[in-house]
Amino acid sequence: MMRSLFSAVSGLRTHQTRMDVIGNNVANVNTPGFKSSRVTFQEVFSQTLRGASSPSDIDREARGGVNPMQVGLGVTTASIDTNHSSGNLQPTSRMTDVAIEGSGFFVVQDGSTPAFTRVGAFDTDGDGILVDSEGRKVLGWVADPTGALPVDKSEDLLTPIRIAIGSNMPAQATTLIKWDKNLDAQAVEGTVKTCPVTVFDSQGATHAVTITFEKTANPNEWTWTASGVPGITGDGVLTFDTNGALISATGTAGATPPTFSFTPVGTATVTVELVFDSVTQVAGPSTVAAPVVNGCSTGTLESFTFDSKGVISGFYSNGQTRVLGQLAIANFANPGGLLKMGKSLYRQSNNSGAPDIGEAGTSGRGTVAPCSLEMSNVDLAEEFTQMIITQRGFQANSRIITVADELLQELVSLKR
Repeated sequence: MMRSLFSAVSGLRTHQTRMDVIGNNVANVNTPGFKSSRVTFQEVFSQTLRGASSPSDIDREARGGVNPMQVGLGVTTASIDTNHSSGNLQPTSRMTDVAIEGSGFFVVQDGSTPAFTRVGAFDTDGDGILVDSEGRKVLGWVADPTGALPVDKSEDLLTPIRIAIGSNMPAQATTLIKWDKNLDAQAVEGTVKTCPVTVFDSQGATHAVTITFEKTANPNEWTWTASGVPGITGDGVLTFDTNGALISATGTAGATPPTFSFTPVGTATVTVELVFDSVTQVAGPSTVAAPVVNGCSTGTLESFTFDSKGVISGFYSNGQTRVLGQLAIANFANPGGLLKMGKSLYRQSNNSGAPDIGEAGTSGRGTVAPCSLEMSNVDLAEEFTQMIITQRGFQANSRIITVADELLQELVSLKR
């Protein structure tokens, strides 16, 4: 009889634990990035009243085997597991909001050790550093001044990401012009095609350069000449084969690669390389153009965006776009083994495995969804169903205690 009392008490305790977990799940139904938990039970152990016996030999008159006789002594909590399935994505209008579609965690700096979170409600602080709602710095890889990200995206190179709206991009002189499209193969000798190009000097000032293409007596040859700016020098020859493909492109006195140069007042000499690899000479209009001209004036960072790999691209007032950095995404062999630290943070544990940090969309890591937040994965219908089941289990165990108490009362009443 006392065993039933203690078993029922253990049932009350475990059902109370399950109710605590359900209550926490429901309380966080609208918490971004929250992952629900579940409780599983297991039998404590059983008291053996009689052991099992094996069957006797094949003698027909001997008895067969006997099963053990055991009484269970209650229930205990077997595990409290975290459900790491993805929640729904909620679009937002904030540039700094990001979510992960699939597996993985954002990496933030929490003291001297990194922490991990699914909540991408980020912002920038007074220094332009990308931080979470508690001011923890978001880690990733920072691009160099040319916009190139490090090739080695290892954990050792993680650093806080800076996105300073209003920061300056220095002026860059033009060093390269790429040409494409066509020069008319049926053009007669002396036919001219002029192409204006805007070139930047080292101070960001613009200069209107004209490249003039002229057909020579050779049916597969054109000359080019740079003009339009005082002191500019540069000319050369383009030679094509009988199929219209470029054979060679030379500069002044046959130099390669072809270049032109000039020296604006008060600035460094501007030397520009011309790339004609995509130019053809076939029958048709002369449409040769320069789709790629590098260099720029000074500009300030006005806005930015994230792509699916977590790459942050900045948009400047001078029309330029430059990579600023990239978010790091961490994956774990056993996400269920992570330790919950509160405030939607997780830490590595002995059973989670080491973090596998890399870029989004690789090695099983999810992709980044910009201007979105991952919502809680709590299923209210499931939680309310479990709540009813838990309530009934609690009531049943309470009834066991009531009945056992009545039986004990009857036993005590035997002595008058």
